[in-house]
Amino acid sequence: MALDADVLIIGGGISGLVAALGLQGKGLDVLLIESAPRVGGAIGSAREDGCLIETGPNSTLETSPLIGALLLETGIVGERIYANPEARNRFVLRSGQLIPVPLSPPAFLRTPLFSWRTKLGLAREPFVRRSHPEAEETVAQFVRRRLGPEFLDYAINPFVAGVYAGDPARLSVRAAFPRLFELEQKYGSLIRGQILGARERTRNPEKSKQAAPMLSFRDGMQTLTDAIARKLERVALSTRGTGLTRLGAGGWEVTADSPAGPKTFRVRRVVVATPAYAAATLVRPFAADAAKALESIIYPPVASVVSAYSRKDIPHPLNGFGFLVPEKEQRQILGTIFSSSLFENRAPGGTALLTTFVGGMRQPDLARRDEDAIASMVGEELEALLGAKAQPLWTRITRWEQAIPQYTVGHLGRMAALEAAEQATPGLYFCANFRGGISVADCIKSAHAMAERVASAAR
Repeated sequence: MALDADVLIIGGGISGLVAALGLQGKGLDVLLIESAPRVGGAIGSAREDGCLIETGPNSTLETSPLIGALLLETGIVGERIYANPEARNRFVLRSGQLIPVPLSPPAFLRTPLFSWRTKLGLAREPFVRRSHPEAEETVAQFVRRRLGPEFLDYAINPFVAGVYAGDPARLSVRAAFPRLFELEQKYGSLIRGQILGARERTRNPEKSKQAAPMLSFRDGMQTLTDAIARKLERVALSTRGTGLTRLGAGGWEVTADSPAGPKTFRVRRVVVATPAYAAATLVRPFAADAAKALESIIYPPVASVVSAYSRKDIPHPLNGFGFLVPEKEQRQILGTIFSSSLFENRAPGGTALLTTFVGGMRQPDLARRDEDAIASMVGEELEALLGAKAQPLWTRITRWEQAIPQYTVGHLGRMAALEAAEQATPGLYFCANFRGGISVADCIKSAHAMAERVASAAR
């Protein structure tokens, strides 16, 4: 059988790009197709009036040596920049006030973010029984059981909204935050795990998300995806995969719509690196259980609102990463990143650049309002919370109708259905942010592992 490629990758987000680069580096003929006119998926960067706008992720954490190796391979180590030291400061809204998140035990004892009852209650955490190893709790159930309701309301709830735009009462702790589950199972306590696991973490080349440095690039996160694409030998843009068919002699036939009309590719292996809802359509004819699992993954809408202000019009010092809003505060935003404080050269002197998030699982309908309504709503919130005394110089809104996959209860079962489909249909693989973690760093790590797996099968 004449082949058009050894491996065809459907989807040019960060997962598909890293998988393609890894497989190409192992000597395989790889073709990547992407439905959009550019690669990168949710990652996108643009300049306006001297300001850098990120339409998707604003940064990533250098949790793995794989990230540094990727930057070396793509030639962009010199473009990497690290967050300003004050980015360690983060704020959480309570009773209308932005309160710094405590970064040390003495600061925790002094903070007004938590009551003395909650602070003293942490002493009982090492004595709370671990859950059954097969149990699947929500994040809310896990935190309430081990740390109490106030810690859930003013630490975990806003954190989950900031990371997943999610709801801790629906996310599975084993799927969304496996490290917490593992600490409890191994040490019987989160506090004991942090203490006893210190030596193990020192020896591990991987860094925890709490310890890893935050990075971006001089011209934004799109620098990374563009650099990977330049290294790939075969990329077809504006080419949308429409169907997969297994061939009797082994291999796959992939149909696609392209600017030149319908295309058909015959390949040995296929990596599906699209969002779950698109992957479901592709595999439904031959993997019904996997398609059902993929269709059940929720993607809430999120609006990302970038606002430029004259710096003198915002009295808050903006001395940190940004702030998060707990659900109990009943505001209309999830949180705001202080973009011009986070990294150097994000805005001209005298300009404050803020990125605010609206919607998510908490208030999905707010992200679907028209742009004028969203801009007005965000302006009112920034006035109330940061003291913004004037209208922004300009506002740019990026709307994601299906933004971040939610690792809700049952997610591990869904991933088991995908694994079963891969076992039953040799040459089919799934690699996207609905599997293995949603962050850029998680996607790089998962895609690297997938490239190793596919290459091993090819050998």
